[in-house]
This record gives sequence, C-alpha cells and structure tokens, in this order.
Amino acid sequence: MTEMALIRMNAWGAAARDHDTGASPAEALAPVLKRDAPIIVMVHGFRYAPGRPAHCPHAHIFRAPDDTAQATPSWPAALGIHGGQGGASGLAFGWQARGSIWQAHAGAEVAGVALARVLRAIQRRDPGREVHAIGHSLGARVILTAMRHLPVGALSRVILLAAADHASTARTALDSRAGRQARLLHVTSGENGAYDLALHNLIPRRHAGDAILGRVDLPGLATLRLDDPAHLSGLAAIGHPVAAPERRICHWSTYLRPGAFALYAALLGPRGATLHAEVSRLTQPKAAPARAAAWSLPLPWGANAS
Repeated sequence: MTEMALIRMNAWGAAARDHDTGASPAEALAPVLKRDAPIIVMVHGFRYAPGRPAHCPHAHIFRAPDDTAQATPSWPAALGIHGGQGGASGLAFGWQARGSIWQAHAGAEVAGVALARVLRAIQRRDPGREVHAIGHSLGARVILTAMRHLPVGALSRVILLAAADHASTARTALDSRAGRQARLLHVTSGENGAYDLALHNLIPRRHAGDAILGRVDLPGLATLRLDDPAHLSGLAAIGHPVAAPERRICHWSTYLRPGAFALYAALLGPRGATLHAEVSRLTQPKAAPARAAAWSLPLPWGANAS
C-alpha cells in the first residue's frame, strides 16, 4: 500500500522515466493519480545520482517510509507520504547531480525541463490535482527552472531549502505563469553561508548585482532564516518549534534540524496555505517604531532651535 503512494522517477537529459521500470511518466503516474490525495514532489541536491548504489537518492533520502535502517530521515516518511487514510502521494524525482559543481549546476537546469514535462502530464490528466514541491540545494534550482515552463496552477506550494541558485532565477520563476499563482517559501540558515559564498564565487552571475538566494532577501519571496532568533521564536509561537543551530557550517541543516520536517509536512498539508501565510508574515522585516516628536521648550529669547 505504501508503494502505491510513492513513485520514483528520474531525469535522463530533458526526459523522465520511472526509476524501477523505465516506464514513461504517463504510465508511472497512474498509481498516484488513482488516489484522492495531493502529490508532493521531492527533488534532491548535489552529489546524488540515481542507480549508483552509494549515491542513489531512492535508496537514501527518498527511501520508502517503512525503511528505518538509516539514521538520515526518509523524506517520504517525514512528509506524511503513505498509502493509508489521509496520506499524501509522493513523486521522488532523481537526476544526475554528480561531477563538478559547474556540471551539476548546468544539469539542474536540464533536469528542470524534464520535471516540467512530468508536471504538465499530471495537469493534463488531472487538472484539479493539488501538486506541491520541495527541493534542497540544486534541487531548488531544478524546481525553479521547471516553473518557467509550467502553466498556471501546475504547482500550489513550493519549499526551497538552502537554494543553490541566483536571485535572477527565482525572480524569473516568480514572474512565470505558474509562479504568479504558487506560494513559495525559501528556508535558509547561516550554517549554509560557506556554501552560499562558494557558489557566489564559482558560478557566473547573469548581471553584476545578481546574488545567491541565501545572501539576499528577494522581494516577493518569503525567506525563513533558521538562524534568526526572531524567526525561531515566531515559529514556536504558532506551534511549530524548530531547534536552534548546533553547528557553524552545515549544508543540510534546513532539513536535519529537529522540528524542520514537521514544519514542512504541515506547510504541505491540509492547512498549508494558512500556515504559509502565517510563516510569511513572521519573516517580514519589522518596521522601526515611530519616534515621538521631541519636546520643544521655549528659549529665553522667545525662539526655538531649528
């Protein structure tokens, strides 16, 4: 029953096939489209490669919810993907993310085209189906690229974890047909700062002012910073506490931190739209309190200082 709720698919160039059978997306999607449940698309980041035993995401972070042999969380299990009552359906999307950072960065854009084809197939077959997406690091780039090629309503909610991409890419996605309607949230932390700096120095920018998403607050994109005490206290106040940072440097903090996956599961769950609005509000910069007008006392010669 669990397997019917989770399908595994991989990008091979700009096309996608089922991980286990090699079936086309149309065939592979049939089991989850039979269920009356939202679909959560999960996209991994750098260093994973489907089909390579030591690096296959489907044997690691995308493994079945009932596989508890590893210490690293199973994303499907943590996000409530299962075949029982109330369980979401899952689409674990793999792509070739090994090689150099330049190869993987370029490959993420091609994988994004493949993901867009899968998401368009879902919308064609079931236009009312609610589809969400969550991606880490270069997986966020895969999702942002896919959004450029999607029609309105193809994605409902999107969570980007420590996105390894530039603000210009996110801006293009937000301005796309799909992006203007989807609800996006970027989650980052100071623990990822060294990786953001490395990407800033290694990957060419589209223009001089372009910045890595972790180093800028992009207008229109709610950015939750898990090293910001105000953001953490705000999350606790709305019933979703996330643990404080434990390390100075960690690229995986945005999903390994205790409480993080519970938050994402709720954001992608039945109350997710309302919770997204609450989280977005707490990330907004607080306006400085208005300063009271200074008292003005008459000077001895009958004039006030200017």
